[in-house]
Amino acid sequence: MNIVYHAKSKTFHLYNDRLSYIMTVLRNGHLGQLYCGARIHDREDFSYFLEFAPRAMSACPYENDRSFSLEHLRQELPSFGTGDYRDGAVEVFQEDGSRLTDFHYVNHQITPGKPKLNGLPATYTESDGEAMTLLVTLRDDLTGVTAELSYTIFRDFGALARSVRYSNKGDRPVTLTRAMSLCLDLPDCDYDWLQFSGCWTRERKPVCRRPEQGITAVGSRRGHSSHEQNPFVVLKRPTADEDQGEAFGLSLVYSGNFLIQAEVDAHSTLRLLAGIHPEGFGWLLKPGESFQTPEAVLVYADRGLGDMSRTFHRLYGRRLARGVWRDQPRPILINNWEATYFDFNEDKLLRLARQAKDCGIELFVLDDGWFGRRTDDRAGLGDWTPNPARLPNGIQGLAEKIEALGMRFGLWFEPEAVNKNSAMYEQHPDWLLATPGRTPSQGRYEYLLDFSRPEVVDNLHAQMAAILGGAKVSYVKWDMNRSISECYSAALPPGRQGEVYHRYILGVYDLYERLTKEFPHILFESCASGGGRFDPGMLYYAPQCWTSDNTDAVERLRIQYGTSFCYPVSSMGAHVSAVPNHQMYRVTPLETRANVACFGTFGYELDLGRLSGEELGEIKKQVAFMKEYRALLQFGDFYRLKSPFEGNTAAWMTVSGDKRRAVVGFYRILNTSNDAYTRLRLRGLDPDRLYRIKGTEACHYGDELMRAGLITSDSTAGEQYGVVKPCTDFISRLYILDAAD
Repeated sequence: MNIVYHAKSKTFHLYNDRLSYIMTVLRNGHLGQLYCGARIHDREDFSYFLEFAPRAMSACPYENDRSFSLEHLRQELPSFGTGDYRDGAVEVFQEDGSRLTDFHYVNHQITPGKPKLNGLPATYTESDGEAMTLLVTLRDDLTGVTAELSYTIFRDFGALARSVRYSNKGDRPVTLTRAMSLCLDLPDCDYDWLQFSGCWTRERKPVCRRPEQGITAVGSRRGHSSHEQNPFVVLKRPTADEDQGEAFGLSLVYSGNFLIQAEVDAHSTLRLLAGIHPEGFGWLLKPGESFQTPEAVLVYADRGLGDMSRTFHRLYGRRLARGVWRDQPRPILINNWEATYFDFNEDKLLRLARQAKDCGIELFVLDDGWFGRRTDDRAGLGDWTPNPARLPNGIQGLAEKIEALGMRFGLWFEPEAVNKNSAMYEQHPDWLLATPGRTPSQGRYEYLLDFSRPEVVDNLHAQMAAILGGAKVSYVKWDMNRSISECYSAALPPGRQGEVYHRYILGVYDLYERLTKEFPHILFESCASGGGRFDPGMLYYAPQCWTSDNTDAVERLRIQYGTSFCYPVSSMGAHVSAVPNHQMYRVTPLETRANVACFGTFGYELDLGRLSGEELGEIKKQVAFMKEYRALLQFGDFYRLKSPFEGNTAAWMTVSGDKRRAVVGFYRILNTSNDAYTRLRLRGLDPDRLYRIKGTEACHYGDELMRAGLITSDSTAGEQYGVVKPCTDFISRLYILDAAD
């Protein structure tokens, strides 16, 4: 790992064992991009990467020199309209109406470690030896605005972190109307674009397309990262797969409106941009003020998509997630929501908790309905005080009784929303996000609070801190159940309304930061109607997220598979729920529901009192299994084996760091008749180590299991007449592999 500056050629080379990133100061003082990809040798001069050739219809800044045009140069901070007609990374609206800028090199600084981003989530280091950071300062002389470009190269990851800090050092106010976090200009467009799209209850489906001349983009303007698109894309070579080939993964550490786009020009070069969505964005910078963009993380892999994903898993699991729970196996929980919905009292909750304790479950979570006037979803949000009719002893009394059973206690909040039927709304109607003179839309019978206002955040902090500080709460599920509409803050003047979306997210981050610091023992799980805010920004505060409101095992195969391209297993909230499933009305075996959910944080969402003795016995076995293997399942190296989007079977596995133990999950969606013999090629094992398959006498070397495959044939390969345990729809199996020393 190193950052080298070659003064004679004005070239920067950032590199580690996997990655090289090379830039240079161009003739006009702009910062030019030379190379991004596999590690290459350092040298004094990489100027041969720059190609100059006169092109027709190009705008050129130097008279009588048609070879130098920004339209055909790769740049780090391009600005539209200066001869470059591609979308730019920055736009500054000035008092005279101009939007042009000319950011040129001023100086740079190379430091060990990684500085913290003020008020924003970001990757971090625990020692200066883990990373090096380059800060390059550029300046637009006419406005006095400076751009400090930050690049961090990591020692242990094939990753680069990039962000920009804009400062107004002039004497006139300006407005940032475009502030991308990353621009990557690639010399060709021979890539497949992979995005992760969907909607509520079917999030993060991999969608592959070819970027053609024009713009390919994903983004959100909903006020949160959204169910529909995720702030993560992949550019992979067309021949790349799980095991081989080049891929760039681009992830934005942000939870609000975002844009990631690839623009292919007429000469087949590709510009990749990522940052805050410019639609509706405008940030006023008075003299002396600054603006920090969110961080973008770029991962390069030349050993396939699986290698890229595991880089993200390790980086985000160890150097984005924080706190005491970052490296700890997660407690097995039961959530009362699908067991009771709003129909509960303390006795009913304690009865469910005792049944859960008998099964070995460790954490009881009280979901929606415990506060204020809340007896359904039309009242109470905003009033975070216990409802004495339901909880006569309050949260403190209930938590003490749960703890007395030998379990931990967790609690649900939705702090960003308010119902009109609440004391908060009656006292502070102006705290809603609502446009003057317009009828505000409602979603789920609720409205969003104006988290851009410090007094709103302070109020929610006081209410939540009183509950968390007054009771034995070990876990918080933080929900958010609607997108922003009619985005307007009564506390800001008209000229600053373009700041509200971003200030809202900063307010959410501020509340998270305060609470996680005050209550470091609490495990926070983020949730936004399931997967509506499953993004890296949330992982900085809450090391796990409710992956989707859809708990059907078959749909979860797809959702968790797509999520795994960027996010670690330890971040995926995954539970066993009742059947018929409450979202899909599908009936799947209890075994399969657990075999899917165990590749996640694991828990239950059902009424244990409705289960048979046989089913309760099965749950006890599932809980015991998870306690033995959860550290491996949640923190091992994860490998995708068969995609649920491409056939009737799906498979994945996780391998311990020392490669001595592995768990393989194999799933068949629909039953088959007189089918073929089947094998599953495993990944990530030690080829020279002998592995014993638990429950059998079979032992195989790692190279056998990875080259020839694990035999998965069952009674569907023949007649099922007389078979003791015939196969059915939605069947699954777990294979446990241990080193046979």
